[in-house]
Amino acid sequence: MALAPREGVEEIPVIGLRRKIAQKMQESKRHIPHFTYVEEIDVTELENLRGRLNERWEGKRARLTLLPFLARAMVLAVREFPQMNARYDDEKGVVLRHGPVHLGLATQTDNGLMVPVLRHAETHDLWSFASEVRRLAEAVRGGTAQRDELSGSTITLTSLGALGGIVSTPVINHPEVAIVGVNRVVERPVVMNGAIVVRKMMNLSSSFDHRVVDGMHAAQFIQCMRSYLECPSLLFVE
Repeated sequence: MALAPREGVEEIPVIGLRRKIAQKMQESKRHIPHFTYVEEIDVTELENLRGRLNERWEGKRARLTLLPFLARAMVLAVREFPQMNARYDDEKGVVLRHGPVHLGLATQTDNGLMVPVLRHAETHDLWSFASEVRRLAEAVRGGTAQRDELSGSTITLTSLGALGGIVSTPVINHPEVAIVGVNRVVERPVVMNGAIVVRKMMNLSSSFDHRVVDGMHAAQFIQCMRSYLECPSLLFVE
C-alpha cells in the first residue's frame, strides 16, 4: 500500500487567554530557579478509607476524590513548614509568608490551564473541599469564574488524574514558591516486613523556588505530607 505524503502548514495564532497563560509560564521559568523533588507514597490505606467514606455517604455528600485528602495533608504540612505557603516579590526581594492557605488548583480547560483558588483551605473538611473543587472546576470550564477566584493563591496543587504519569516537573505558579504535583495511582509489588505484597502507590512530583526553599526543607515538607497520607487517621487529628 502506497502512503501519500502530506503537505501544508497550519498557522495557529497564540492569542487571548492562551497567550496570557504562555506568558505566565515563561515568566515563571525565567525568574524562578526550579528544582523538583519526587517521592513515592503508599496510598493503600488512604484509598481504602476513601472507598469506605464514599460508600457510607453515597448520595448524601459530595463524592471524594484523592484531592481533598491531599489538600488536607498540605494544610497540615504547611503548619510545620510555613515557608512553603508564600509568595516571592522579585523586585523588593521580600518573601511574603501567608497565614491562610489560599490553595491554587491547576485545572485543565478548553482554553488552557487555569488556576482557580480555594480560599482558606485550612477551614474546609473533606466534603466541603470536594464541593468547592467541583464548583470551581465548573466555573473555570464554563467561563463563569470571577476575577477574585482566579488570583491570590499562596501554594498550588496540580493533578492530571489518571493521566498523571509516573513523574512530572510542574511549573511553579509565579510568584508562589512551591507546587505539589500528583501522579497516577498504580498497583505495584512492594516488600513489606520481608514479604512481597501488592500496594497502591503514587508519586508526588513537586517543584520549589530554590531562592527561597532549601532542598532539605522541601524534602522534609513532602515527607511530612507522606506521613499524613500513609496514615490517614492523622489527617483528622489537630
